Amino acid sequence: CLPANQERFANGKLVTVQFHPSAQVVMTAGHDRSVSLFQVKNFSLNPKIQSIYLESFPIYKARFSVDGEQVIATGTHHSMFFVYDMMAGSIIPIPKVRGVEEKFLRNFELSPDGSFMLLIGTSGYLHLLSMKTKELISTMKVNGRCTASAFTPDSSKIYSYSKEGEVFIWDVRSRKCLHKFEDEGSLEGKCIAVSKNNQYVACGSSSGVVNLYTTDVCLKENHPKPIKAVMNLVTSATCVTFNPTTEILAVASRDTDEAVKLV
Repeated sequence: CLPANQERFANGKLVTVQFHPSAQVVMTAGHDRSVSLFQVKNFSLNPKIQSIYLESFPIYKARFSVDGEQVIATGTHHSMFFVYDMMAGSIIPIPKVRGVEEKFLRNFELSPDGSFMLLIGTSGYLHLLSMKTKELISTMKVNGRCTASAFTPDSSKIYSYSKEGEVFIWDVRSRKCLHKFEDEGSLEGKCIAVSKNNQYVACGSSSGVVNLYTTDVCLKENHPKPIKAVMNLVTSATCVTFNPTTEILAVASRDTDEAVKLV
């Protein structure tokens, strides 16, 4: 296959590549302050649909909304974020979320049911926003600093991984902490993923080790034993993700070239 974005290569580091949830479209976004959409047509040509440019806003992360009608983009050094409405073709700045006191808003997660946006703040704060209004619903707090979070497939729970290697499990409806457990051998939590069938939780740490747990032991035990520890990475595990059928786990590190393993 030729490069997906060959009709418009980025002028800086790409931070996001994501397929549209329902259309044959791929999005790229990055430090050159732009979000580009390409049609995935065949192996020879992927025509550019459009690019949007966000003035002085290097992008930290961009995601399609679950219905595929919006793109949410956060910046590397901003407390605001942008919503690109693809139906209307308009760029909507969200300058300040009332009740959220954060210097920078970078990392976020969208719930699979399309209802919520979770902003991962500093000092352990997690801000749950309504996806419809982009207004604050509630704030939760982990001990230490939260580095990564993941919704369960039914959007009823959130797993939050702290820098200290603890995982907190939250009930989305009540915003109460249901349980917390220690990720075995974790010096510093980096990334977390829940499989689509809700059977497994994968935790990736700074040592490069990715621990795989079954969700039922995570909800019961304070020191669960991983069913598998993936040792292949030698630098920090910065990305873990399951494929849709929960047969493959991808683990990757952005700290070195070609550090991707499929388990």
